[in-house]
Amino acid sequence: MLKIPDMLLLFCLVGVANALYKQWIPDTNYENKTNWDKGDIPCGNDIVQFSAQRKVSVFVETTHAVLEMRLPVDGEFILNSGAGFYAVTGQDPGCGTGVTTEFKDSESFQWYDPTLWQAAATLNDLEQGNFLFSVHEESVPCHYDDVVFKALSSFRVDTSSSHSSITVKSVSVLGDTFTTQSEFSQYLSSSLGKLQFHGSSAVAVGNPACEDPSGCDCGNSVHHQQICSTVTCDSPNCKNPLRPTGHCCDVCGAIVTLLFDDGFNLQTYRERIRHLFLALPQYQSIQLGMSKVLKPQRLMGIISLGTLSEIQIVILDGEQGIQSAALAQDIMKDARSHGSNLGISGVEVQTSSEETGDSAGLAVGVVFGVLLLITLIILGVLIHKGVVQMPTLNRFKNRNNIPDLGGPLDHGFDNPMFDQPTMMPDIPSLYGTGVSNSISMTQTAVHFVNPVYDESETDFTA
Repeated sequence: MLKIPDMLLLFCLVGVANALYKQWIPDTNYENKTNWDKGDIPCGNDIVQFSAQRKVSVFVETTHAVLEMRLPVDGEFILNSGAGFYAVTGQDPGCGTGVTTEFKDSESFQWYDPTLWQAAATLNDLEQGNFLFSVHEESVPCHYDDVVFKALSSFRVDTSSSHSSITVKSVSVLGDTFTTQSEFSQYLSSSLGKLQFHGSSAVAVGNPACEDPSGCDCGNSVHHQQICSTVTCDSPNCKNPLRPTGHCCDVCGAIVTLLFDDGFNLQTYRERIRHLFLALPQYQSIQLGMSKVLKPQRLMGIISLGTLSEIQIVILDGEQGIQSAALAQDIMKDARSHGSNLGISGVEVQTSSEETGDSAGLAVGVVFGVLLLITLIILGVLIHKGVVQMPTLNRFKNRNNIPDLGGPLDHGFDNPMFDQPTMMPDIPSLYGTGVSNSISMTQTAVHFVNPVYDESETDFTA
């Protein structure tokens, strides 16, 4: 029985959109140690250097002492309230002997690098670090996602791709959220916007929210190759590695696939899994990603039959997948027990902790399909060269349509038994004194005389 707070939580979840918040990780902040080649923030005895040809906008949060600063030709400082620079008279006692430190290059950070994004269900989760796990395609902002660049931060991101634009729901920069393309286009055309966004593809905002309760496809499958080109895969240490749809690497864990109907709600079901299972002590270290995917359907592994919408649950435990397999079994049992109430019509589980017949079945299907394809190709070539002829309808015409050959048909020789009007005519010269003398019946048999083959009237017993 649900308590009042639980009921309120459930009602709230039903109305939650399926889009996520995707936050950009790298920054070009002055106070970030990783942005400097010496691994530390410059101080009063140091010479600060920016490459002359580098294009960069640097966010400065507070005041800093410097000995000397060499600036780029095209760059900007974004100064927070009270932030700035000053020169120290003499030596800075807390700075050491002083070095020349250079701001690192930020040109290589790509929009379609999934390792450079963090995902969360809410803005509050972003601030608290409650991030969600996703497959590589969905780690990059999807068409229905809200993109967040940290408020007290600047950045530089390469948006280049094979498409002319990148579509998202909204973009937040320096605390301002852009939801219409006209406003965001003005920002992109500003000097600061040009320093932060560069590349061949323009970021477009204003895409409508996902209105399907069962979720929406991310839309990044067309960029799969580019996304995976930025990912380095580790060798999985398990018996049967899995490759989730939308992921670039084989993993050790489990995949739960759900078939659903009109009553399924992705966000409600995600919260159900979190409360029922992920809160348990044995599953605290589990990474779980859940989303709608369009899985390609192929006949015998070769012939494309389109795509099928499924809910994919990817479960990882960082080891050989034993804990993931246990959680997958728990989810499957729950889906089978309560699936009719949750809008789930089918469930399937794959695990890496034990061998399955899927790989063998797929291999057999591929081999059979290849052989069938080769056979069809050879048959087509033979027909084209005339070696093999295909049957036509003319060969199956009704025999009654045979034309008149010009004259009466030749019946061959006369048959005295069957060519007469009656089956047993009364011809004394042929049958003796009469038909009645040619057949006789006894209590045990019937005796008859064959007038064609037995002139001596030899009896045959039937």
